[in-house]
Amino acid sequence: MDALKLTDVSYVYPDGTRALEKMDLTIGEGERVALVGPNGAGKSTLLRIIAALNFPTEGTVEIMGEKVTKKGAERLRKHIGFLFQDPDDQIFMPTVWDDVAFGPINMGLGAEEVKDRVRKAMRMAGIEGYEERVPHHLSCGEKKRVAIAGVLSMKAPILLLDEPTANLDPQCRRDLVKILDSLSETVVLATHDLSVAFELTDRVIVLRKEKKFDGSPRDLVERADVLTEASLELPSLLRMVSKYREKSGRRFALPLTVEEALKIMLAEESRQ
Repeated sequence: MDALKLTDVSYVYPDGTRALEKMDLTIGEGERVALVGPNGAGKSTLLRIIAALNFPTEGTVEIMGEKVTKKGAERLRKHIGFLFQDPDDQIFMPTVWDDVAFGPINMGLGAEEVKDRVRKAMRMAGIEGYEERVPHHLSCGEKKRVAIAGVLSMKAPILLLDEPTANLDPQCRRDLVKILDSLSETVVLATHDLSVAFELTDRVIVLRKEKKFDGSPRDLVERADVLTEASLELPSLLRMVSKYREKSGRRFALPLTVEEALKIMLAEESRQ
């Protein structure tokens, strides 16, 4: 069964602004997909449509094989865990424990099940010991962890992540990437950070109101035309290696990780 399916989806804001055009998209269970593109490309709008928070102006959306309608949207939203870009939009309870437990409690789960889910989610998010802390006194990175724990406690099979690493310092970003990389659920993340997309997903969709590219990270890095059209820039490591390949005339695939880049450098060194 497909986790998500969009057919001919378009979205127009009340002021007449067209945010999405004729989107066809199928995402399988357990798949990890990155949505990338410039500001205004429609990434957040698409996530909200997938989550049945907004409804398409045209076209249809299916979640776990069932068509989304306004009448059935609330029930289908239980399949979705949504991490908002700004954790302050998601955190609103007086303590961290209350925030993480909010979803399971509202699902009608028993007290022991709620406790078990909260403990496991907080452990996965790396915030054990934060139970009685006040969420709004936490750093941005800590708030992100609390928001993620709240999403994980719901045990939704589909996770939607809107700019999950935005505004984080390098260590917080690295910690968050490790948390997200450990997940087994279907994941769709919107990001400006191509390095995050390459680390966490094996499929990248480039948006600019319509789908400009849908394929592997390894194919995308070779598509200078798509990157330019979508105002995207390769991570600095890839830009450096790309320049070396161009200047040296060598033929090799661009690396997606530091480890791959190191292998290329050692191979080139051994040839000299």
